[in-house]
Amino acid sequence: MKSAVETLNPTRVRLTVEVPFEELKDSLDAAYKKINQQVTVKGFRKGKIPARVIDQRFGRGAVLEEAVNDALPKFYTEAVNEAELNVLGQPEVDITELKDNETLNFTAEVDIRPAIEIPDYSGIEVEVDAVEVSDEDVEKAVEELRERFASTSPVERAAEDGDVVTIDLEAKVEGEVLEDGVASGVSYTIGSGELLEGIDDAVKGLEAGGEATFTSELKGGSAAGKESEVTVKVTQVAARELPSLDDDFAQLASEFDTLDELKADSRKRLENMKQYDQATQAQERVLEKLLELVEVPVPEKLLADEIETRKHNLVNHQLGQMGLDLAKYLEIQGKTEEEFDAETKQQAEKGIKTQFVLDELVNKEKLNVNQEELTEHLMRRAQSSGMSPDQFAQAVVEGGQVPMLVGEVARGKALAVVVEAATVKDTNGEVVDLDDEDETETAAEVVAEATDGDDAAAEEKTEA
Repeated sequence: MKSAVETLNPTRVRLTVEVPFEELKDSLDAAYKKINQQVTVKGFRKGKIPARVIDQRFGRGAVLEEAVNDALPKFYTEAVNEAELNVLGQPEVDITELKDNETLNFTAEVDIRPAIEIPDYSGIEVEVDAVEVSDEDVEKAVEELRERFASTSPVERAAEDGDVVTIDLEAKVEGEVLEDGVASGVSYTIGSGELLEGIDDAVKGLEAGGEATFTSELKGGSAAGKESEVTVKVTQVAARELPSLDDDFAQLASEFDTLDELKADSRKRLENMKQYDQATQAQERVLEKLLELVEVPVPEKLLADEIETRKHNLVNHQLGQMGLDLAKYLEIQGKTEEEFDAETKQQAEKGIKTQFVLDELVNKEKLNVNQEELTEHLMRRAQSSGMSPDQFAQAVVEGGQVPMLVGEVARGKALAVVVEAATVKDTNGEVVDLDDEDETETAAEVVAEATDGDDAAAEEKTEA
């Protein structure tokens, strides 16, 4: 077999392959054997039909077609490996010449990963938010905890802001009661904004046994997005009572003996959260700066596939679970379809570029992923997906997504290398020293967010 490579552009090549006919022998034998098992000829036992009889009855062309289809993937893969190409997606194969007992010639056009030069990135500088926790932040956190330990007691008066009402609901669209538009015994805190728009004004001033009707756009269910006439009946009004902010509350709501200890712990927790956010912010901004430094051509077909993948995931998974279609989503977001398409394209391009650049860094820095790092990333991904680690791991294995997770961790480590070399300052002008733990914990997640869907779109395949 002989092969040659022609570069069509920085992300696409054409392979020209010439195969001597004798190299098709194994595939021809397999073709005769396969046809033997599929057909019957009077006078011959199944599977024992001579090749000359198959040629006479079914045509040599059918045998050649079967043999070529069997052989092409092997010869294509050999040509790719011989040229040391890093191919993306499926090739477009064209058989240019097939002469029986002489030769098989074909071409294969395929996208490849572009050659990328990683420049000196040590001069990258970014600014991030300072880690500052005010007394007001601590008071707010403690107040939220206090709200969780509030008690309620029924009262015989009209409902007011902050009261907890027990209500029955009935929703009608165009005069018809919806099958999923009836609910009873619903507990609702007035002013929380957790149910329908307009419900607060409707129930305020009502006593137990009172009812009101209002119009609201439904947020979910079979009539999501439609205007509905909603009847609400109050069956109970209960006043919320907050516990006193004292040492007794600290002992009730935490493992601490005093309110001062509880507040100190709240401050520490808030500082840890802001430090994590700061580390994430640093990763994201360093990545942005890195991508600005590198020229990365993007294969057109890969980009088109990635855009389609992102749209499909949004429409069929995220929006589908919320009972929304794309048109309603765009209306809620205040975007036109053109703006949405442009935004999706921009995100897809960034994701592909991120993957290409960080993969090049992984190779350049010779970074590897150990089992502990992979397990840690899997645990964090499981947590964000709402699945248990065992469920998530099973889904990953069954879906053949282990290489995807390994790639995310490896790229995260590459990004951490760049962050370590960069200068990170906070809004107060202070240099931020991100420890290794912060970097490794956040980098893989930042990469996963940026390249969402790209591993599937850019999966390397070498089959024709």
